[in-house]
Amino acid sequence: MANVEGIPIYREIGSVPAAGMSRDKARVTVVGAGPVGLAMALDLGRRGHPVTVLTRLDFIAHCSKAICFSKRSLDILDRLGVGDRAIAKGVTWNLGKVFWGAGDQPVYQFDMLPVKDQKRPGFVNVQQYYIEEYLLDALLDLPNVQIRWGHQVTAVTPQDGGVELRVSAADGDYSLTTEWVVACDGARSTVRDCMGLDFEGRVFEDNFLIADIRMTGHDMPPERWFWFDPPFNPGKSALMHRQPDDVWRLDFQLGWDIDRDAATRPENVEPFVRAMLGEGVEFQREWYSVYTFQCRRMARFVHGRVIFAGDSAHLVSPFGARGCNGGFADIDNLGWKLDLVLTGRADARLIDSYDHEAIVMADENILNSSRSTDFLTPKSTASQALRDAVLQLAQDHAFARPFVNSGRLSTPVSYPASPLSTSDSDDWDGGVAPGAPVLDAPHDGGWLLDALGQGFVLLTCEWSGAVPDGVQVIAVSGLAATRLGLSPGNAALIRPDHYVAARWRRPDRDAIQSALLRAQGGLHG
Repeated sequence: MANVEGIPIYREIGSVPAAGMSRDKARVTVVGAGPVGLAMALDLGRRGHPVTVLTRLDFIAHCSKAICFSKRSLDILDRLGVGDRAIAKGVTWNLGKVFWGAGDQPVYQFDMLPVKDQKRPGFVNVQQYYIEEYLLDALLDLPNVQIRWGHQVTAVTPQDGGVELRVSAADGDYSLTTEWVVACDGARSTVRDCMGLDFEGRVFEDNFLIADIRMTGHDMPPERWFWFDPPFNPGKSALMHRQPDDVWRLDFQLGWDIDRDAATRPENVEPFVRAMLGEGVEFQREWYSVYTFQCRRMARFVHGRVIFAGDSAHLVSPFGARGCNGGFADIDNLGWKLDLVLTGRADARLIDSYDHEAIVMADENILNSSRSTDFLTPKSTASQALRDAVLQLAQDHAFARPFVNSGRLSTPVSYPASPLSTSDSDDWDGGVAPGAPVLDAPHDGGWLLDALGQGFVLLTCEWSGAVPDGVQVIAVSGLAATRLGLSPGNAALIRPDHYVAARWRRPDRDAIQSALLRAQGGLHG
């Protein structure tokens, strides 16, 4: 397998020449061509906007990165037109099991899709490079999106009504003036560094080894298995996930004071693998790496016309699969808002709501990741004793099992105080409140989320009346209405990212218009 800068190549593409670009212009520039950057470009490109993507690499990397994609991310990939490919390739799973010590029965297990009758599963495991390939293939069908492989941003200069980027390519440098920049260039973001910005938060003192291996004949079911204090890694933790192509993700806690380079040498990794799987198992190395937990974010994600998304804006530990899934949530939140601004249907102040909502999402993910990490790596005798007591009780007592924390897995985040939501004026008993995402359900021979599309939708239950221009009306009944909490005569206004903006027991056109203006950043009503 070919390597560049020590990075193995999955799909080689090649650099794009910079000739003739000495002083270039773009409407929207996305920096970074990982899954978040490609998804951002695809979202805006499918809405008809010209997009320029800059990425310093000229290939898709083949290495150990994200593998667990949540139902919410699968719903987003569906909207982008690539969900079916992810499902077809991936390993679908809903069940997670937690083991303790040498016991062969789980002390706790959980279902990541407790509400059934939805289109997508709780999770699918599929290597990140496949997701990047599917997004790239969809982008190649859009003539309004240009990807400049091998082009690295070296300077960022904010201007009135835009940003000037200095870009370096193999055959020369050039400047690019753009109205908007969406920085999706990862944990070591060049855009963030060029602007003198940094993260705030915690770096945890522990190291974990990822061993992605290829093997056949292993009969583990498609589930998430996690061990506390297993005999093959005493006093520490371990994790195993199945991936496509007979690849398995093994994760071993190593401790803090280690030689990181030595830890990834095959002769040091293989004893861990054989201790977990057995001496007779045949396997081949796919990718070995060591990582340290971080739970940090920028103070703000919006800096004038520069917007940060994904790992460039926030970092969490891998346990919980909140990194790439959180990045997809960012672009799902941002895409429709930038669309409204670019088309003149909203002013730039709407982007401030992205800053509010994406920070709410990041803070919840950081909170859950921090709690998971503290449970996984107790730093005192008292916290160790508490964790072991929880695990002991969980074997026989149901009340203790929710306290077992092997990584609270990614779920959709609500925005209860969003400036775009209209508060309930009536009493509601259940359903989906403003600021929360719509729950999928069977609808009209298909699925509710598929029917919502990319614009504002009014979901109604046995109601007919006048609605504002630009709002699609969809009548729901049965399970879809029940999950939304809609009774006859009720309605709910749904945002383009499938979040509830407002709901009414007795809707009327004026109330709907007011809520629509608010959801578009007008903040009326």
